[in-house]
Amino acid sequence: MQDEQPTFKVTDRRLFNADGTPRDLPPDEKAESPFAAVAAEPTQPPQAATPPKEPVEPLSESSDDLEVEEALEDDAHDPTSFVSFIMSIASTAASALGMMEHPVTHQRDVDLELGKHWIDVIGMLEKKTQGNLSKQEKKLVEGLLSDLRMQYVSLANAAQKPRTFSGKDITGGK
Repeated sequence: MQDEQPTFKVTDRRLFNADGTPRDLPPDEKAESPFAAVAAEPTQPPQAATPPKEPVEPLSESSDDLEVEEALEDDAHDPTSFVSFIMSIASTAASALGMMEHPVTHQRDVDLELGKHWIDVIGMLEKKTQGNLSKQEKKLVEGLLSDLRMQYVSLANAAQKPRTFSGKDITGGK
């Protein structure tokens, strides 16, 4: 038998804390965020030819994840791509859920009803495009929906006030 234990690196990719507030991400994790492509404006126009990248095997990501990121980066610069469309809807939902600052007021306002609406729109698009998306697009939509739904649930649970009970509740109103 081998006594060697495999080593794992666990990375918390959630964009929010348990109480629903946005999590402060270290600079190296901000690049991995699904909303990083929306928040970051390209500093220079995309070039026609890019030099080939050497394959690097990170600890926490598989080669499939790298292919997904590379394919999505190519589509992110095309304003008419499905990726850009989904990212624009997801950024609107994230803004409504307080995950992003308002560009004018620089405040994080929460509108649960509007956030739920945009989450439902992305869910509808996921359902209607089932079987027609590439592997990369499918993973993107699933990841965005997962993050947005978790944020919505945490905010909805935090917004509920605890119910107070009275003697009438215990005795059945008598």
